[in-house]
Amino acid sequence: MSFKVAFIGAGSVGFTRRLLSDLMAVPEFRGIEVSFMDINPHNLDMVTRLCQRDLDENGVPIQIHATLDRREAFAGARYIICCFRIGMLEAFELDVDIPLKYGIDQCVGDTLCAGGIMYGQRGIAELLDVCKDIREVAEPGAMMLNYANPNAMMTWAANKYGKVKTIGLCHGVQGGHGQIAKALGLKQDEVDIICAGLNHQTWYVSVKHNGEDLLPKILPAYEADEQLSHAEKVRIDVLRNFGYYSTESNGHLSEYLAWYRKRPEALRDWIDPQCGWSNGETGGYLRVCREGRNWFEHDFPNWMQAPAQKYARENRSREHGSYIVEGLETGRRYRGHFNVMNDGCVTNLPAECVVEVPGYVDGNGVSIPVVGELPLGCAAVCSQSAWVQRLAVEAAVAGDVRLLRQAMLMDPLTGAVCTPPEIHRLVDEMLVAQARWLPQYAAEVERAKLRLEDSRVPYRPTAGVRLKTKSVEEMRADRAKAAQNAAAADKAG
Repeated sequence: MSFKVAFIGAGSVGFTRRLLSDLMAVPEFRGIEVSFMDINPHNLDMVTRLCQRDLDENGVPIQIHATLDRREAFAGARYIICCFRIGMLEAFELDVDIPLKYGIDQCVGDTLCAGGIMYGQRGIAELLDVCKDIREVAEPGAMMLNYANPNAMMTWAANKYGKVKTIGLCHGVQGGHGQIAKALGLKQDEVDIICAGLNHQTWYVSVKHNGEDLLPKILPAYEADEQLSHAEKVRIDVLRNFGYYSTESNGHLSEYLAWYRKRPEALRDWIDPQCGWSNGETGGYLRVCREGRNWFEHDFPNWMQAPAQKYARENRSREHGSYIVEGLETGRRYRGHFNVMNDGCVTNLPAECVVEVPGYVDGNGVSIPVVGELPLGCAAVCSQSAWVQRLAVEAAVAGDVRLLRQAMLMDPLTGAVCTPPEIHRLVDEMLVAQARWLPQYAAEVERAKLRLEDSRVPYRPTAGVRLKTKSVEEMRADRAKAAQNAAAADKAG
């Protein structure tokens, strides 16, 4: 088979290498064209060299075309894989640290809350230009597979305003699927699931084994498990209150809701930073990405000398991207959970939003069945988030500070912690600090500077529950763990 796949944000080693390896696990794809694009020449060079070494040692005659020119990368491409982070770790740090001055404690800050909303403002501004290039130079009808966060906002903007057929992809459903199966003493492939909701806020609405409904068994199993009952306190509490388990990790879920992170003195009731960033450590994913990037930079020569990744089906990850391409190109059917425009799939969520739901892929295309209604409480949680996302998308597209403030006001955790005057000042401070990545707000940034001079709103800072970022020297004590972290940290380069 001959077609072209272009990666944008290819300097993100974890995702780029993993997804290319997944594609190469399909024998028919050993002759495709591959293009890597990134704005950071150093990161692009390292990842290209590493992936080309893998290709060469597997005997695959593909020569990666690496470029800093986006249109050059997209020329003639049938699939565009998007995994960029606009502003990289510098902007990510602002997403976490500025809200802390206002008492907003985030574990990740990439989907909702103050950090996720501003991440969306930066990403959508760039994404619309990306879509313009795709429309103009890629193969007609090209599809974008979007891994970039905030996934729902980015996928929404690409489809509605970018006019590029885009599917948002995430591995949260697969991760929780495996965890549920293990808690119930079963293999993951033995447990059939249906999930529905919003990205990072999706619910396991059906869990079955050989036709038996396992939903009633999930809560007792988690409560009886010594490790899970300690590490997943937020998810278990949500399960008790709403009756359904959520796809996202303890820390991720805690920052999407109003109840768990609004009082610094109560935060440790719900998280344990020693369980890792996903449990809820303040700025935990930022720390993980810093450590991963630093280790990859330091240890890159050893990565090049280590054995190449072996391209084989048994080594293929559970990331959806390669399976979607395989289904479309070969006709082999694949079932997964994808982020798509709702259009009536989940009937009690807004018709215009991006939902994460089951889908099927084969030679006829991507088919999304009607899920129907979410359980009422789950729909209520998701509905609030969907409106935050809509306000944030429209704000990003128009550069509308009023809509941006409204998104922050309606965000569950931000609204639980801050008053309207505090949110106005927070928005102004983040606009000024991130101005270089927010071209649509250029005029508003100047007005924000003046407002900040006149503001009398005091800060209410919180220190959060943070772990120290390890130095390279400290990471050397466990090289295997450091390498695993560097390979897993995604969309940070």
